[in-house]
Amino acid sequence: MNPKKCLVVDLMHESLFTMLNEIGWTADYHPEITREEIKQRHAGYDAIIVRSKTVIDHDLLGDHPTVKLVARAGAGMDNLDIDYLNQKQIYVLHAAEGNRDAVGEFTLGLLIMLLRNIARADAEVKNYSWEREKNRGEEIMGKTVSLIGYGNMGQAFAQRLSGFGCKILAYDKYKKGFGSNFCQEVNMDRVFLESDIVSLHIPLTDETRRMVDISYLNRFQKSIIIINTARGEIIPLADLALAIEKGKVRGAALDVLENEKINNLTSAQQQSFNYLAGKSNVIFTPHIAGWTVESHIKINVALVEKIKALNL
Repeated sequence: MNPKKCLVVDLMHESLFTMLNEIGWTADYHPEITREEIKQRHAGYDAIIVRSKTVIDHDLLGDHPTVKLVARAGAGMDNLDIDYLNQKQIYVLHAAEGNRDAVGEFTLGLLIMLLRNIARADAEVKNYSWEREKNRGEEIMGKTVSLIGYGNMGQAFAQRLSGFGCKILAYDKYKKGFGSNFCQEVNMDRVFLESDIVSLHIPLTDETRRMVDISYLNRFQKSIIIINTARGEIIPLADLALAIEKGKVRGAALDVLENEKINNLTSAQQQSFNYLAGKSNVIFTPHIAGWTVESHIKINVALVEKIKALNL
């Protein structure tokens, strides 16, 4: 039987290719390929592996794709046209398990950085300023941390939080009966009422795009800390800036932005970004929550296990 052929269009850890060979697949690796080149080359391949280089849709694959599988090397699938892929009976896989541990650890790190003023204190000491009292922080213990979304990432964060003596609430619109030793399953009314800290662990969809706007943030009864390691488009920067200005949000950590082309922001986005960047209670990182040496390999393991299980 001829081996299945896979077109890999993004930079991947080299372990992927040995793993694919072991299950009877060959891979053509073209991490520098452009979208136009993918259009010209995808015919004849059984699968495409992509991270976030391009959208996989009708425009890319056309009316009669030979591709039977699209594998997303990561958690989110917002760059895949699921309706089109379903229509063409193309299998879709992703590897959320591969970086869940990385995201869980990183989200906890962001929370500690905010509560203990670590980023600000570091910058001050490097500037020969020794301000202890100004940087007196807060403990996680005793606070109520709410998770919006309880999939792989939400669960990983809850597990790591569970040793800190805080109350962990979780809301997931599409899951029921998931309460455990790590969290209480609640409705959004309790989230709005009780939260001190809110962490987002939801995919980007038409429903969640711009979901956490000023009207959403105004519903919280306390001034909250908000953490976003999910997708930037969920929180409009202008609304977050307004919420911080009004005191509805007292701290924010964003690993993702609504526009991650940081040198190509719109004028409105630039204004909001500049305001937030000037705040010591706001932390930005460049979409690295799931970005570890270990997750680079774990993503490959998760993808190949799923490809093998499909038995195309």
